Amino acid sequence: MKSVQDIANEIVAREGGYVNDPDDPGGATKYGVTLATMQRLGIDLSGDGKVTDWDLRLLNRERAAEIFVTHYYERPRIAELPEAIRPSVFDMYVNAGANAVVILQRLLNRMGHGVTVDGAIGPETIEAARAAFAEAPAHFADAYGIARRNYYYALADARPASRKFARTRAGSKGGWIRRAEEFISPRFHLSDAQHRERVSAWG
Repeated sequence: MKSVQDIANEIVAREGGYVNDPDDPGGATKYGVTLATMQRLGIDLSGDGKVTDWDLRLLNRERAAEIFVTHYYERPRIAELPEAIRPSVFDMYVNAGANAVVILQRLLNRMGHGVTVDGAIGPETIEAARAAFAEAPAHFADAYGIARRNYYYALADARPASRKFARTRAGSKGGWIRRAEEFISPRFHLSDAQHRERVSAWG
């Protein structure tokens, strides 16, 4: 099993360098860390007493991975979830914050484990996740990954500006969908035809 540091390093590599896409509601990012996150944590790399876009540009891979491990894995208590789903929940938390937990909680409710959907990992969610994994150890991680993929599609359904993250210009799977499927067993990946059918209503 990969260590949390390995997973963090992979997230940094997947996210890539500095980007400021006006269609991305997260705003300017580098290695997946947003300027808003830098400001919230008070990470002033330039030492000028302010946290600005310049500080984000100064961010290196090692510090980005450190931010993820501390603030997106340890503090949200992802380490207390079943080991099989930690990588996907961690990756999703970096990508979508507390929505990663909301997706898990909604899945748990659909599986018959009633939990409060509040985006926070507490004793109730931990216990329910462990029970759900015990009931379906071979499928729980896939179920979460599929729920995550569905979340991306639904987000793009509702927000046309986000569709370029779910579908390429050529019509194939966009970065969001490929990212979700990295954590889903190949047998549950959508075929190209299935993907195109799913997004056909987008025009």
